[in-house]
Amino acid sequence: MLSSASRSWPLLLVATTAVLAACSPTFNWREVPIADAGLVALLPCKPDRANRALPFGAESVKVDMAGCETGGATFAVAHASAGSPAQAEAWLAAWRAAMRNQLGDAQLTEGPAALQRATATPAPVRLDAQPAPKGAAPVQVLWFAQSQKDGSVALYQATVLGRPSSPEAAKTFFEGLRLP
Repeated sequence: MLSSASRSWPLLLVATTAVLAACSPTFNWREVPIADAGLVALLPCKPDRANRALPFGAESVKVDMAGCETGGATFAVAHASAGSPAQAEAWLAAWRAAMRNQLGDAQLTEGPAALQRATATPAPVRLDAQPAPKGAAPVQVLWFAQSQKDGSVALYQATVLGRPSSPEAAKTFFEGLRLP
């Protein structure tokens, strides 16, 4: 015969699991500084950081990245530093073209965007992609720049790859980008 303590053990286990799950939410938002240029991003999980060289047209450019995966999507911010506004314009155009090339036959919607304190040239641009074949992960990207005091221009690409389990997650991520 089971004692009352033995019978309540499964109930206690279920209750403890529920409490622990409530303490570790899928989207645990935190402010994360990006590079030394001053951007603060709101990321839904603890980011991993990396850097690599990417081809921007004929040039290979060092890009710093911070990102994480949670709730069915990857959230990331990449940063590069251009020496002048003209170089920034060319690099941002190459960055956008490279993304469009990667997306292949995806249905793309691209247009102007707004971000407080971003430069007007190059202007912020938003891209939403529904990749083909159906069922592939959608992509949302925001490119923007900010002039620095030393004459350089900080370039950024903020990306959500996938379908976040919370319909508000992508909006929170993009609205959480703050330039100094």
